[in-house]
Amino acid sequence: MTRVATFDDWKDMFRQWEKEIDLDVSKFKDYEFEIKFEPTECEEIEFGDFKGRKKWETVLQIPDQRIRDGLQHLIVYQGDTEFGSVEQQRRLLRHPPNDYDLGSLVRVMREEMRHGWQMCYLLVNYFGHSGKIEAQKLLERRSFKKTRLLGSFNQSIDTWLDFFCFTQFVDRDGKYQLGMLHHSGFGPLARSMGPMRKEEFYHVLTGHTGLARIIKAGRVPRDLLQRFVNKWYPSALDLFGVDNSTSAAWFYVWGLKGRYDEHPDLPPADRENLNDEARHHYMQEMRALFADLNQRLPADQSPLRLPEEKFNRKMGRYADMAFDVNGEPLAAADYMAYLASVLPGPEDYRRLEEICKDKDWIVAVS
Repeated sequence: MTRVATFDDWKDMFRQWEKEIDLDVSKFKDYEFEIKFEPTECEEIEFGDFKGRKKWETVLQIPDQRIRDGLQHLIVYQGDTEFGSVEQQRRLLRHPPNDYDLGSLVRVMREEMRHGWQMCYLLVNYFGHSGKIEAQKLLERRSFKKTRLLGSFNQSIDTWLDFFCFTQFVDRDGKYQLGMLHHSGFGPLARSMGPMRKEEFYHVLTGHTGLARIIKAGRVPRDLLQRFVNKWYPSALDLFGVDNSTSAAWFYVWGLKGRYDEHPDLPPADRENLNDEARHHYMQEMRALFADLNQRLPADQSPLRLPEEKFNRKMGRYADMAFDVNGEPLAAADYMAYLASVLPGPEDYRRLEEICKDKDWIVAVS
């Protein structure tokens, strides 16, 4: 049964959600959550079978129920990531390394909540009864109960190193997802993306500069940093979805979700490999970012490495297959022990906790 008849009803549920997840709302008391839209560069559908037609402004204008359902699905998944990440990060508010990083965390979290508001506004105001039910469900799932829709948003973020890796890897996937929705044939969704993309830029900047500041401080050992890279990078690769996704192909055919770099001069889309194409754009960007980070390491240290695409995947052609960080196959019987040797475990978290007791584990920003 839905408890949401209007967006004001949903706002009441949001306030209850804040209490239920034990969020320190005092950190956000001066922030007013707004619904933001920005004009799009093109008022026509930019790709797919409806290319050239005027963008749909209401769900009733969409000519097929399958397209309406697909659109709602995209909005629900985007909204779920926003609230899930706040649930993951909320405990970090209790032990920031300094005022600057506390301010950055507060900004990231409030903008993630605003993005969730934006998606729920669309669901409640454009999708009728089913949209209201889905908007309610977005506040009922819990990251810490592992009921969020995507695996990355069910992992715990107990340390600031986890947070910086999350914003480096997972939020950067979000940058790509928002970029692809920016070209949507549904006008209200496309116009939502401009403000969200601008805000997301700060999130990914927080991750990269945070890791750079940790490296510059020189307190967290390189081997410990590498374990956290091994933890979060494969999870982010999974967020791009199944490699040969029929859903991604239909979203493109229907004009709902384009390529990250969608523009008229691109060659025809390889509709069977859209997720894989976006993933490899992401991987190329990550390699450049890690080249930058490795320049900051002392000359006598080996560089940080991104694991190969096959390592520790839960989705796609390599899902649940045993490969090491170099992409070499392993015996299934040896795999769990191998993972324990390259991912952060209890002893690594204990080491990190000891290091972070001293404020100089990360370079302060004046």
